[in-house]
Amino acid sequence: MCAYKRKTRIEKRDLEKQPEVKRIDGDFADMKKGDKMLIATPAIVDDYVRHIPKGKQSTIAQMRKDLAAEYHAVNCCPTSTGIFLRIVAEAAYEEYQQGKPISKITPFWRIINEQSPAAKKLTFGIDFLLEQRRKEKLELPAVK
Repeated sequence: MCAYKRKTRIEKRDLEKQPEVKRIDGDFADMKKGDKMLIATPAIVDDYVRHIPKGKQSTIAQMRKDLAAEYHAVNCCPTSTGIFLRIVAEAAYEEYQQGKPISKITPFWRIINEQSPAAKKLTFGIDFLLEQRRKEKLELPAVK
C-alpha cells in the first residue's frame, strides 16, 4: 500500500517551475484572442507580494498587469494567479504557525483584503488577515 503525502503550501510555493507566456486561442477574462498571457508561478507571485512596502497595498489586477509587463505579455492568467496567491498566503500562514516572525513571512494582507475572493477561500479564515491589515492601517480600496 502506497501512502500519499500531501504537499504543504510551503512546498507548493517553493516548487521549481518556470513561467510560461502563451497566445490564447479565444477571448478569456479581460484578454482577447491572440493576446499573450503569462502563466506565472507561486514563487513569482510570492516575490511580487514581498516587494509591496509596509503600510502600502496593491490589487490582484495591478499585480497581473505588472507581472505581464515584466514577461512581455498582455496580462497574467487570472485563474492561475488567484490560485498561486492563495498558495502564497497559506504558505505564509504555515510559516507563521511554525514560529517564523511576521516580518519574515510574505505580507499577503497587502494584496488580499477582506472583500477579495481569495480571502473567502483561506483555510485559516480572515481574522489574521484583518489583524495584519489593521496593524498596517490598510483600508479597503475605493470602488471605481
